[in-house]
Amino acid sequence: MDMSINTPAILFPAISLMMLAYTNRFLALATLIRKLYATYQESEKDRPVLREQIRNLRQRLNLIRHMQASGVLSFFLCVVCMLLFYMELSGWAVSLFALSLLCLLYSLALSLREIFISTRALEIALRDMEE
Repeated sequence: MDMSINTPAILFPAISLMMLAYTNRFLALATLIRKLYATYQESEKDRPVLREQIRNLRQRLNLIRHMQASGVLSFFLCVVCMLLFYMELSGWAVSLFALSLLCLLYSLALSLREIFISTRALEIALRDMEE
C-alpha cells in the first residue's frame, strides 16, 4: 500500500468535528444532570423513575468519557503517524495509522451505544408521563 503524510491528514477535519460533537453531548448531559439533581433535591418522595434516569445518565457519562478518550487517542496517533512519515519511518507510520483508525472505530461504536442509551432515557421519561 502506498501511503504518504497526506493520508492521516485527511482524518484531521473528521476527528476535530467528531470531538466537537462529543463535547456538545457532554455539555448537554452535564446540564441535564444538574437539572435532574435539582429535581431530585426537591422531590419529597423517592421516585424510581429518577433513580432509573440517574443510572442511565451515569452510563452515558462513562461512555462519553471513553468516546472522547479514544477520539483524542486517534487524533494523537494520527499526529505521531504524520511525524513518522516526516522522519521517513513509513513502516511504523502505517502501523500507527491503522491503530488510529481502530481507535476512531471504537469511538464511533461507543457513540452509537450512547445514542441507544439516550433514547432509552427518553422512553423512561415518556413512560413516566403516561402513568
